[in-house]
Amino acid sequence: MSHIASSPIPGYLLPDTAQVGKDGRLSIGGCDVLELAEEFGTPLFVYDEEHLRSRCREAMAAFDGRAVYAAKAFLCKAMAELVDSEQMYLDVATGGELHVAIAAGFPTSRIFFHGNNKSPDELRQALEAEVGRIVVDNFTELDNLEALHAEMGLTEPIPVLIRITPGIEAHTHEYISTGQDDSKFGFTVSLGLAEEAMKRAASSDALHLLGVHAHIGSQVFRLDSLARSAETLAEFVRPLGLAELSVGGGLGVAYLTGEEAPSITEWGEAVREVTQDLGVKVWAEPGRAIVASAAITLYRVGDIKELPGIRTYVAVDGGMSDNPRPVLYGSGYEAFLPRSTNADRPLQARIVGKHCESGDVLVDKAHLPADLQIGDIIATPVTGAYGYSMGSNYNKIPRPPVIFTSNGTPRQIIRRETPTDLLRLDL
Repeated sequence: MSHIASSPIPGYLLPDTAQVGKDGRLSIGGCDVLELAEEFGTPLFVYDEEHLRSRCREAMAAFDGRAVYAAKAFLCKAMAELVDSEQMYLDVATGGELHVAIAAGFPTSRIFFHGNNKSPDELRQALEAEVGRIVVDNFTELDNLEALHAEMGLTEPIPVLIRITPGIEAHTHEYISTGQDDSKFGFTVSLGLAEEAMKRAASSDALHLLGVHAHIGSQVFRLDSLARSAETLAEFVRPLGLAELSVGGGLGVAYLTGEEAPSITEWGEAVREVTQDLGVKVWAEPGRAIVASAAITLYRVGDIKELPGIRTYVAVDGGMSDNPRPVLYGSGYEAFLPRSTNADRPLQARIVGKHCESGDVLVDKAHLPADLQIGDIIATPVTGAYGYSMGSNYNKIPRPPVIFTSNGTPRQIIRRETPTDLLRLDL
């Protein structure tokens, strides 16, 4: 096996309540991680509920009670209920996400409806539910909203924000960069489209123009990029006399040893500095920053394949179906053994899944303890965002369950799919 010097997994990559016992075993929310793997099986998503609540509260404090959880990062009924209990708002981008929020009893007046291609049916669904705000992305949507207002006989104008594209590079992967001029999202400022959309919305009897929205990308580490976006928005809205401004989300989180990311509080301070003289309500939409580092994923090792002089492969019982981010974006992750959490990790290996794809890689250059064995439980931290929510049934693999842990009690919020579930849609 190939060995290189590597330190134990750093504590800042683990959920807030993570503790390591004298025997080296990891617990989260007072629950022994290895016992969770035995009880619920693997793969398994384990979330620290207190961590989630702590980040919700931090966001609400940082943005004066105007924090909107970006549901796309991770959504289920239990997550919507948790966000509601912390008085956060919720943003959804599809009729499906709205359906889940409504099923969870989330107050629709605290929902923002996003999306670059909302269908007329989705817009009708949002209007019937009386969502708090619709974030308008294109001129076709303006047409559809005005038509629906008349068709449905609505007596009050529809509250909207106009999504603008400010022309700011986010210094992130191109697939999750959204604020540059060449983007599928929003009305481009430099081409005059944003100004045209604002005039159109302001003059419409069917619409109530509350303000503007922008989002420059995801996994943004540089506060100056986020602050510059907010400053550009401030300059745009200053002469318009609007009531609201949403700076979107995109705050990055650390996934790897040595990475550093700004806190939600620091982000809020940077935004406040450039918007405080506007006299408008400033909204923000954290998603990843709320949930990513709240969770770890547990896998069981099924095979260790040594290729002398080439590499070592460690195959686990999950893969790109429960975490497609490495395949999609080349995203990096760490790995460790929760049976010996503080152990050095001198073994370098590639952790791969069980799918019929050479690209089915979870951790390209993982560092693991030298005594790794078949049957061991491997944990990958910082998997709370865009893992389960982007998952699939590729190769007809059932999706994993999701557990919330708190005060020594595990709560299964999503059960493991069964083979029968894989046939539900077949006719």
